[in-house]
Amino acid sequence: MTLAQALQQSAHILHINGIKDSRIEARMLLGHATNLSPVQIYTEPQQILSLEEEAKLQTLIGRRLQHEPAAYILQRKEFYGIDFYVDRRVLIPRPETEILVDAAIQFAGSRSRYLKRQLLVADIGTGCGAIAISLALNLRRSKVYAADLSPVALQVARLNCQRQKVTEQVTLLTGNLLQPLPETVDLIVANLPYIRKSELPDLSPEIAKFEPKIALDGGENGLEWVKQLLQQVREKIKAGGRLLLEIGQNHDKEIGRLIRSCLHEVNFEFIMDFSAIKRAVKIDL
Repeated sequence: MTLAQALQQSAHILHINGIKDSRIEARMLLGHATNLSPVQIYTEPQQILSLEEEAKLQTLIGRRLQHEPAAYILQRKEFYGIDFYVDRRVLIPRPETEILVDAAIQFAGSRSRYLKRQLLVADIGTGCGAIAISLALNLRRSKVYAADLSPVALQVARLNCQRQKVTEQVTLLTGNLLQPLPETVDLIVANLPYIRKSELPDLSPEIAKFEPKIALDGGENGLEWVKQLLQQVREKIKAGGRLLLEIGQNHDKEIGRLIRSCLHEVNFEFIMDFSAIKRAVKIDL
């Protein structure tokens, strides 16, 4: 079987089984089975797969047909232009979460003119470390704390810190939300679970069957973790600091009420994603 035939056949199988972006996913799985880049697959279409490569490809296709996410099969996911190792111990980073990194870098830039010391940042619910490491690589003068309640998630974050060579800049902490932070910080960034418990069974099989429930379940109203964070934040952030928080779709009104209830007189503003959805909120303290 040639590369072209393997790509066409794999894409067809994925497509008829309801897998979106079937050709893109087929190319990724084919590349993983053959250790070839996308360029090689398209420029050398007549190259013959070995029997071992064909067998490996069939195994990968079979896993995807069981709804295992491609990111877990490939054990990699790109986020903010960086390749991260991922597996079932951590949530797969989403493109929309990149707006938190953009907003954090913007905040850091606005503070750099007068902040004479190192910028202190905390990434809460770090998972694979995508936000913390992205900030460390883009804010070289910062110190980043990356906290998570899940020890196994932090194992993955540690591996990614080592791969990206930021182990001296990023400190991993185990614990509930802001409690493990050893000092107050200038900036807190958090992507916490915000799916309502009642909605968990309705998630796609890729999410419901494979991604860690601890990273998804936001409690009865989806705001359990957010409320806890807001109740802790004043003790862990410096004056003039900012909290950046990813929120669920259509959660903005509830989030607004919760912010006023927990923090009273503060300025906050919602951040839109590329689909004009209120995806995050920035709170100045």
